[in-house]
Amino acid sequence: MKNDNKNQNSLLAAEAAYCSYGDTVHYIDPPKLFVHSQGSFVYDDRDRPYLDLQMWYSAVNFGYGNERLNNALKRQLDTLPQLASQYLHREKVELATALCRYMENKHRVKGRVHFNVGGSQAVEDSLKLVRNFCHGKSLMLAFEGGYHGRTLGATSITSSYRYRRRYGHFGERALFVPFPYCFRCPYKLSRESCDMFCIQQLERLFETEYYGLWDPKAHEAEYAAFYVECIQGTGGYVIPPDGYFPALKRILDQHNILMVDDEIQMGFYRTGKYWGLENFGVTPDVLVFGKAMTNGLNPLSGLWAKEAMITPDVFPCGSTHSTFASNPLGTAVALETVRMLEEIDYETRVNDSGRYFLEGLRELKSRYAIIGDVDGLGLALRAEICAEDGFTPDKAMMDRIVDEAMKGDLEVDGRQYGLVLDIGGYYKNVITFAPSLDISRNEIDLAFRLLDQVLHRVTKK
Repeated sequence: MKNDNKNQNSLLAAEAAYCSYGDTVHYIDPPKLFVHSQGSFVYDDRDRPYLDLQMWYSAVNFGYGNERLNNALKRQLDTLPQLASQYLHREKVELATALCRYMENKHRVKGRVHFNVGGSQAVEDSLKLVRNFCHGKSLMLAFEGGYHGRTLGATSITSSYRYRRRYGHFGERALFVPFPYCFRCPYKLSRESCDMFCIQQLERLFETEYYGLWDPKAHEAEYAAFYVECIQGTGGYVIPPDGYFPALKRILDQHNILMVDDEIQMGFYRTGKYWGLENFGVTPDVLVFGKAMTNGLNPLSGLWAKEAMITPDVFPCGSTHSTFASNPLGTAVALETVRMLEEIDYETRVNDSGRYFLEGLRELKSRYAIIGDVDGLGLALRAEICAEDGFTPDKAMMDRIVDEAMKGDLEVDGRQYGLVLDIGGYYKNVITFAPSLDISRNEIDLAFRLLDQVLHRVTKK
């Protein structure tokens, strides 16, 4: 143990001296070092398990060490691990075909897939695609609380100013409109009686040219596209009312504004549907994906767009490029993921587990006044931490919860555990739960016991 502690201290000292802090987030001090992972757990240097309820921001939907997906990577490593992106390989073509055929069969719309490496890069590609199709229009609409990445273009449609503050503007920033965040309605209205006042406020902006979006004589909007997350990710897993997105799509279609659906966190059954927006019966014009398609094993992202936007005579060769776009390792794992999703009924699995998880969160809410709101769709769930009044955001309490969870000294049935939680929300006071889609009932029950211990500790101090 002494040698382990010495080695850990040495690594932390080296990190403090040589690693940029710009590419990470230190939620706790000192930061935790992990040495291996399996299923729903990561393990520290004492081989102590930490139940991971955020799974690398939903990148590891199918559990750490997923044998089927790991083997797909190993097979590709032994056959064609590398290839310049200007050449073709089977896995790229079959993966794009599978994703497009899904959209054809499910949504009755033809399109094409375009690959890149990370989520932000795919968002950047979508901005190029949209601006090209809309003849250079550069203005976008997006949501308050929305997150689409931290590259220069992506920050222009991400609502947090802090991601832009140091670097200036890369073109025009988006016009941010309120998301239907019913627990904290910006209009101070009730979900049950508001008649979706927020969508009415958006629609009124097109009533006259003097509201700044619309030229009724030319029948043309100044804005090219609306970037949406069907469920806000970094914003705190905020779930809209059922009728909101169909109403939004109707308004956008009437005014020739594209809908770009960012599924980077919510895609691949996180919400109980292949794409999260399918929960609301809407087909976007562009869909951006990443993260879970390779289960975190290899960076790969991409976008699907309707044929008219992405056909080669409109969006020609070389419109974007990355050395590692559509790389063989990433496309091989993603292709195996798609095949697995065709064979296993994840819709039923995720919705069953999600209902069970949400019931447990509601039970915890009934016992702890600091939980102001719980909600969920599939296995994208939230618990909003508040003051004793059940509404005032309490970031300090949220920080204490994370610190206690990560100590690794929670005890269940004679064994010590830690608990990996993610912080989200407009006020950084929301636990956003994104457990493995293969999480077992026993592991969900363990999560409740661990959460109960953490909440008991922080409320008794």
